[in-house]
Amino acid sequence: MNIIIAKNDQEASEKAFELVKTGLQNGKIKTLGLATGSTPLKLYAQMREANLDVADVTTVNLDEYIGLEADNPQSYNYYMEQELFKSMNFKASYLPNGVAEDLEAECERYESILADHPVDLQILGLGTNGHIGFNEPGTPFAAKTHVVELTQSTIEANKRFFEREEDVPTLAVSMGIASIMAAKEIVLLAFGEAKADAVQQMVEGPVTEDCPASVLQNHPNVTIVLDEAAASKLK
Repeated sequence: MNIIIAKNDQEASEKAFELVKTGLQNGKIKTLGLATGSTPLKLYAQMREANLDVADVTTVNLDEYIGLEADNPQSYNYYMEQELFKSMNFKASYLPNGVAEDLEAECERYESILADHPVDLQILGLGTNGHIGFNEPGTPFAAKTHVVELTQSTIEANKRFFEREEDVPTLAVSMGIASIMAAKEIVLLAFGEAKADAVQQMVEGPVTEDCPASVLQNHPNVTIVLDEAAASKLK
């Protein structure tokens, strides 16, 4: 693991952006894996403002809530459209379909997309419980794209984006841990003191399904980009 510690989330996002920009400009990134949530917002703002030509780049997203149409303002489809897609000329962009009638078939369809578009660089966030994508503690490392039941801690973390907690979806389609680990390169961002325990377990703890992100210790090309608060419990 290559670990970068910046003063704050703005500086950390700038460092992550340099990694993404370099890969895009030198043609090494043909498929870019994207994350959602609040963590990558400053990274995406820099990508929008950089006027990068991404006409040859395909994107794939980690996950989508089950039960939300693509035009629902709380869906990750909508999030990606607002934050990146309407501002950048990607060749194609793929997200799981959270309203598919047959969710098992949807998981298989999405795995076939990943097989056709091997991820060159995957952007990740980190849950306070160590999840990556929506792979909660206990998810087998061999899991591919699957339906996940969100833990209460994840629902709590996401409820700030919804008017009422009862509106927060409890299920999602997520790339599995094996799907994520197939990426050639991974850049994980984590900011704030609330992530410090998960960061410490991810980097210095045992590799265990109790902390899904700890599997990244086994990946050959991972960069962890932290602010000082998220790095505060590293030895």
